[in-house]
Amino acid sequence: MNKSIVYILLAAILGLGLGYILFNTATKNTGQNKVDPHEHSANESGQLYTCSMHPQIIREEPGDCPICGMDLVEKESAALGLTVNQFKMTENALALADIQTWVIGNSSEAHAGSITLSGKIAVNENETATQPAHFDGRIETLNVKSLGQEVAKGQRVATIYSPELVAAQQELITASKIKETQPRLYAAVRNKFKNLMISDSVLDEVEKTGNVITRFPIYANVSGVVTEISVTEGAHVMNGSAIFKVSNLSSIWAEFDAYERQLSQFKKGQKLAIKTNAYPNETFTGEISFIDPILNADTRTVIIRATLKNSEDLFKPGMFVSATVQNSSGTSTSELSIPASAVMWTGERSLVYVKPNPTQPIFEMREVSLGQKTGDHYTIVSGLSTGEEIVINGTFTVDAAAQLGGKKSMMNTAKSASSVEKRAVSVVLPEQAQEVIKKAIPIYLNMTEAFIDSDVSKVSALAKMFKSHLEKVDIVSLEIAEKSHFSKISQMLTAINQATTIENQREHFVLLNEHLAAIANRVKKLNATLYLQRCPMANDSKGAVWLSESEEIKNPYYSDAMRSCGSVISVFKGQ
Repeated sequence: MNKSIVYILLAAILGLGLGYILFNTATKNTGQNKVDPHEHSANESGQLYTCSMHPQIIREEPGDCPICGMDLVEKESAALGLTVNQFKMTENALALADIQTWVIGNSSEAHAGSITLSGKIAVNENETATQPAHFDGRIETLNVKSLGQEVAKGQRVATIYSPELVAAQQELITASKIKETQPRLYAAVRNKFKNLMISDSVLDEVEKTGNVITRFPIYANVSGVVTEISVTEGAHVMNGSAIFKVSNLSSIWAEFDAYERQLSQFKKGQKLAIKTNAYPNETFTGEISFIDPILNADTRTVIIRATLKNSEDLFKPGMFVSATVQNSSGTSTSELSIPASAVMWTGERSLVYVKPNPTQPIFEMREVSLGQKTGDHYTIVSGLSTGEEIVINGTFTVDAAAQLGGKKSMMNTAKSASSVEKRAVSVVLPEQAQEVIKKAIPIYLNMTEAFIDSDVSKVSALAKMFKSHLEKVDIVSLEIAEKSHFSKISQMLTAINQATTIENQREHFVLLNEHLAAIANRVKKLNATLYLQRCPMANDSKGAVWLSESEEIKNPYYSDAMRSCGSVISVFKGQ
């Protein structure tokens, strides 16, 4: 029995020993076979690795992030069909940021012997009328409060308190009592009201009751769409001063900028083939109705105008349009140009974002050299070509996506070996706008603190206050791109103010910050240094930025669990 046990133990030990030898040899061979192809693949596949918390870290092999120690993850693979500086955005992100693109046209290739002009839709000033105040007084109520509001002739548009009318009515009541003996005096008093546009029925009522009307209604004597409001409730108006302006948009102007050297090619009555981004598959026909007799000395251009019918309300003032006109000499003199809103400036570079694939939301940054600015367009010296599609609205949002993916962007000043020196363009806000921004920034910082505390009501109140301060900016003095930034900021602040949950407020805070950072970058010297920070995990892992007065990360997009997520990506210097 003892011998059997010994034999069994010896057999087991022998079996284990043979198994270890065979298994260890196979493992070594297998492991070696795995390592060699892997190393070969890593070296030749071009696969890169990055940190999800710090996308600026890029390595050719997997490992740990040198900043936070997290495992590096694979970057976009070449199998996605993207080059090293291309990146892809989701359709939802494109819609949320209202990203719009423009296809560059050049008549020298597309239309031999023709000229292409760039311009925009404008209000037909010949179809514009003013609603005046007919007497001195104070605006008690104003029924016309928003641009774009339609007004019909005879509609009540305002109520005015006028001491002048109160005294005149008292004089009328006294004159009416002696009209039998003093008919000429009575008639003279009544005639005063005709010049003030007060109807006879109102005067008859005053005479009959003997009661003075203290607040007189103003009725519209024009019809159209409101394009300008000159007063507010409580304001004092003078006889003949404008209350608002209206335009009949059934007829609009298409205004184009033509260079001095092109003037010999244009004449009144010349046919234009007009296209707009809003209706890319349609061509509208117009003819030149006006050529400005005065040359703009700064841009060396003149305005070429066509009057278009707009009974179907297709054209909106401010729309970008292009026009093709046949060149009488048979040669092309057009130049490549793009909307000014497409251009981003860093002080050293002029940048645009190109969409290389018209069917895919793929983008890449391109440095360009700008020529002369004409109206709302820049001529392109180099960097772009005919037929390329560029971003003209939402450029900063696209740039933020580039930063998130570690791609070439506005904030990334590193230049590739193949890049060439570009003409520096330094752009800052007008002084008045800069001062408003400087004074409003503390309100924004308080709102950021409220986001950190997840205080919905406080965020809402501060958003309303921040918007109120920004409304002091003289929008007319801004470039078109800056107007777009302020418009989007205003929209997001309204949405934040009206939101009822902190999650919804944070969704709008993402876009607000992207446009506010673009504006802050255009201020020469802020009152205090601000840090542009970004968390790649926020906004459903698409990343989000915000401004802070401290280098310390306090993430406004998360609760305490992710409060430290983020890093400083840029610094806006203070005084």
